[in-house]
Amino acid sequence: MLVSIPVVLVAVLTGSQLAAGTPMEKRCTGTIAKAADVTAAKLCTTINISAGLKMPDKTILDLNNLLTGTVVNLKGNINVCGKTPWVDGPCIQISGESVTFNGGGYTIDGNGPSFWDTLGGNGGVDKPKFIRVTTSGTFSNVIIKNSPRHVFSIANKKALVVDNVKIDNSAGNVEVDGDALAHNTDCFDVSSAHGLTIQNSNCDNQDDCIAASLLNSNPIELTDIKFLNNKCNGGHGISIGSVATGSVVSGITITGNTVTNSDNGLRIKTISGATGASVSDITYTGNTVTAASKYGVIIQASTAQDYLNGGPTGIPTNGVAITNIVFASGNKVTVGSKGKKVYVLCGTGTCTGNWNWSGLTASGGVASSITPSTVPITGFKL
Repeated sequence: MLVSIPVVLVAVLTGSQLAAGTPMEKRCTGTIAKAADVTAAKLCTTINISAGLKMPDKTILDLNNLLTGTVVNLKGNINVCGKTPWVDGPCIQISGESVTFNGGGYTIDGNGPSFWDTLGGNGGVDKPKFIRVTTSGTFSNVIIKNSPRHVFSIANKKALVVDNVKIDNSAGNVEVDGDALAHNTDCFDVSSAHGLTIQNSNCDNQDDCIAASLLNSNPIELTDIKFLNNKCNGGHGISIGSVATGSVVSGITITGNTVTNSDNGLRIKTISGATGASVSDITYTGNTVTAASKYGVIIQASTAQDYLNGGPTGIPTNGVAITNIVFASGNKVTVGSKGKKVYVLCGTGTCTGNWNWSGLTASGGVASSITPSTVPITGFKL
């Protein structure tokens, strides 16, 4: 007697083929070729974003709440943000646990010239932020071009590595009445992050290369941040801050970076009048700053938070403790003819602990300024 043996076939389905709730959702591959494909593709742990994807105006490429362990592959150049003014944004958002985003060396274009008007987020045309990342895992190997304003907004709760990302907003350098068309184009804005590494990346923009602890309406905590072997060109340099009331920033390592043609080199800035906040255990090693136009190293406890008429007030306040700011070996800073090599302005008794600056050399520009004289800097002479 012949016995019929059933044959079980296991199919790999695309996102558009897969219905919600299927038990195979974690074994499929989802493809996003158009905006309508996103919801179904997110049911899979492999997501391929097709070359030529063009998101409609005012539409987010929503990769939030991905399945644990999802791999997202960019398969070609794509276009997001649209061309119609909008502020909701971001153009892309991504969240989940142990997510791998592999850009494949391709470009995500944000249509910046459709939005740039020299004002950034301060007025004029409404502009969306570019990409919000709250995943753990890795985000790598991608080119981001022509962001309308801020590029990355990062707030990870578990370990995240951002590697080999090239941000190119150089087209926004065109000036109108002395101001660059692109504005507020921070490459990496980091808030409420824990265990973040940003490495081997390029930032060509018109604002901060990284702003760790960017001013936020709520107190934030920022711990265990590494900024390694990155290149920053044309903006405001590497910044910690602005640090606002109640915020805690600690354990930041800034190593092997180069800053060229920027307003500032290495900066810590706190908000005038902020209270109950702290900045501690910041270590700089092997960084090179070339041709900073305003400051090579600047630590100020009095930033006037007014981006339209901005600049330091020149009057320190006492509500932010700044502790253990160390320049280990190999930090070299040069400034332009009108720039200050070093500018430090602390409140009374706010700057304490280990300020060993023996690993810093600074040249060019005008005389440095350290106030008050009790700031415990050692190993460095003005």
